[in-house]
Amino acid sequence: MRKTAAAGLAVGLIAALGFAVPASASTSDSAQLSVLHGIPDTPVDVYVNGALTLDDFQPGKLAGPLTLPAGDYEVALTAPNAADASSPILGPATITLTADGDFTAAAYLSESGQPSLKLFQNDTAATAAGQGRLTVRHVAAAPAVDVLAGGSPVIEDLTNPNEKTLDLPAGPVSASVALAGTTEPVLGPTDVQIQDGVLTIVYAWGSAEDENLALAVQTVSVAHSNPGGVPSGTAGYLAQRDTTMSFIALAGAGALAIAAAAATALAMRRRQEARR
Repeated sequence: MRKTAAAGLAVGLIAALGFAVPASASTSDSAQLSVLHGIPDTPVDVYVNGALTLDDFQPGKLAGPLTLPAGDYEVALTAPNAADASSPILGPATITLTADGDFTAAAYLSESGQPSLKLFQNDTAATAAGQGRLTVRHVAAAPAVDVLAGGSPVIEDLTNPNEKTLDLPAGPVSASVALAGTTEPVLGPTDVQIQDGVLTIVYAWGSAEDENLALAVQTVSVAHSNPGGVPSGTAGYLAQRDTTMSFIALAGAGALAIAAAAATALAMRRRQEARR
């Protein structure tokens, strides 16, 4: 049975690491890892340390984050339903997770259109109160780009596979992507919500030649100068999972309430019958 991306990452990596924790890992040190699939028209299976971790992972999807022991991991991407990782279409490549780091591994196209893999470290340093952080990552088969806000460049000459980061006041930003030195958008404009104490990561992925450029967005909570801020990682799939868990909890509470009401009604009916 095929798994969802989030469930596949959790179940697959836990199963893999249960038998193959890297020698350089420490049980007391851990890191956060998310995975982005940015290769168009190419569903893949993802293997970590030789074990199937993500099954039928679809382009544009983000999985994670998952807490893992710090250390080295071997990652390979294969065609869906491959018997093993012996004939990868990308990799094997070694990624290194350092203790207390927050990372996103991106499968993407190089500027020339070749499948590639890169590990990005997400900037979770504290932001000032009332500010959030925006990181833009160029992982598309396309030349250098400028990022425009309100029609003016705020990030210039961003090349594949690099990133640039800005700390901005919380609030909506209308952002678009244009070829470097121009103002005609090739992506967007898109409204990006800069959140207080949150890192928002925007990925430009796909292929300009194939006309399938797209955006993917990831959010990560960061340390905050406001004492109310708590560092933790989030992404779309995790938020969906948390919503599901909340629904299950509410459903469970509702069931308990119904059961309690039924028990009360039964007890009252028995007392009435005993008086007759």
